[in-house]
Amino acid sequence: MDSPFLIVGWKEWVALPELDLPIIKAKIDTGAATSSLHAYNIKYVSIKGISYVRYNLHPLQRNKKVIRSCLSKLHDKRIVKSSSGETEKRPVIMVTLKIGIFEWEIELNLTNRDSMGMRMLIGREALSGKILVNSAHKFLHGKMSSKQIKEIYK
Repeated sequence: MDSPFLIVGWKEWVALPELDLPIIKAKIDTGAATSSLHAYNIKYVSIKGISYVRYNLHPLQRNKKVIRSCLSKLHDKRIVKSSSGETEKRPVIMVTLKIGIFEWEIELNLTNRDSMGMRMLIGREALSGKILVNSAHKFLHGKMSSKQIKEIYK
């Protein structure tokens, strides 16, 4: 029987097209309510009366040479409790999440994830009604070799 849900592993290569991120490794985390993206140099700016957030990110873990500078419309600011129990007010943006051929809009908060294992975390709110997680597997929607990653981010 076919499932109406997308089945993913506990980590997947995903894309965030609006942020010029053709691939980024994400942890699928049913224990987290919200989704987070690694960002630093986060600045709030107003352009023609509209609130934006300007930030930089390193899309690849342990690679500070690849940098993306982004400007996103600010959707909200939220208090988020980290896995260590600390609370932090974070900017929230709306982006299109793409996994394989499937895509949908999600809320994404921005925070420095340098000390974390993955650059992106996809939480329950983004998964709800769309995804089932097979925690025994990873990269069900395609693996990426180091060579492929270097080609994409050259």
